[in-house]
Amino acid sequence: MSAANNTAPAQGQTSPKRKKILLTLGSIFVLAAIGYGAYWALVARYAEDTDNAYVQGNVVQVTPQVGGTVSRIYVQDTDHVKAGQPLVSLDTADTQVALDQAEAQLAQTVREVRTLYASQAQASANLSLRKAELMRAKDDLARRKSLAGSGAVSAEEIRHAESAVSAAQAAYEAAKEQLASGRALTDGTSVANHPNVQRAAAKVEEAMLARSRATLYAPVSGEIAKRNVQLGQRIAPGTPLMAIVPLQQLWVDANFKESQLREMRVGQPVTMTADLYGDDVEYHGKVVGLSAGTGSAFALLPAQNATGNWIKVVQRVPVRISLDPKELAAHPLRIGLSMRAAVDLHDQHGAPVGAVTGPALNQVAYTNDGGPLDVKAKARINSIIAANLK
Repeated sequence: MSAANNTAPAQGQTSPKRKKILLTLGSIFVLAAIGYGAYWALVARYAEDTDNAYVQGNVVQVTPQVGGTVSRIYVQDTDHVKAGQPLVSLDTADTQVALDQAEAQLAQTVREVRTLYASQAQASANLSLRKAELMRAKDDLARRKSLAGSGAVSAEEIRHAESAVSAAQAAYEAAKEQLASGRALTDGTSVANHPNVQRAAAKVEEAMLARSRATLYAPVSGEIAKRNVQLGQRIAPGTPLMAIVPLQQLWVDANFKESQLREMRVGQPVTMTADLYGDDVEYHGKVVGLSAGTGSAFALLPAQNATGNWIKVVQRVPVRISLDPKELAAHPLRIGLSMRAAVDLHDQHGAPVGAVTGPALNQVAYTNDGGPLDVKAKARINSIIAANLK
């Protein structure tokens, strides 16, 4: 009986401590719930994030416009090149032969056209001669007919005179047609502007263009990748030789679930981190636009949702996110690197993603045709024409 009385006070003493512990734990849970509710109401509900995001960029293929044998290679993989820098040179022996042939053909054409113009004077003189012969034949016929009544001229002579008039008339008409035919080839133009000369000149320009294209230049500034051309290789037009990646013009494609796009707008700020640098380096960008379809729609083997064994799968849609050029220059990225993107949804003033197109990348491609080449070709053509007009 005394033992029972001794334990009762002990239990009474521990009960307030338990109560205090339970109240403390309950308070902690309540405060945590309130804190999470406040975080969700102020932050979490206005953010959408995904780790299914990757760096993307333009991969500019370098392909030849003319065929030939590779004689020199100026770059290797990972080299940085500037727009207009030579990459590959082809053997120019074939193109030089074609240019020489085109120039010779132009010179011959100029001389042939000169002959056309010179023949017009001859045709005009021939027409005058035939006209004079026709007039003489007509006069002879008239005189013989006037003497026919006196018996001084026989009927046979009159028939011969009529035949002579018919022959002279035919010769005159032939000479007139010959002159008209020559004028049709020369009227309204000069030797330098004659269509035959212009066609031959275009062949010279084409040959010069083909020779200039024997050297391939970098169309954009960037880094060389996938170089598969080798010295001495015989290549055809359109053969991929290498690729150039403009690393200063990258973006991020973040694949968000379709249910995450409801409140997403163009222009909303995005915070990103790359697995390459970890959480210590943050990138800041903006939502630019939305892909025209889901990833599965553009897959090599798209899903056939109309089949009987259909299973609903939440789709992901690529959202393009721009990168800050300064941050990109400070911490360079590469195509295909993994990223984590979090979009801040507070700003709802922008257009829904997909409603407008994003800003175009400021790219200017370098080309080696036109400009100085045109001037050089025209000067060469004019010199050939002038040399053969003498």
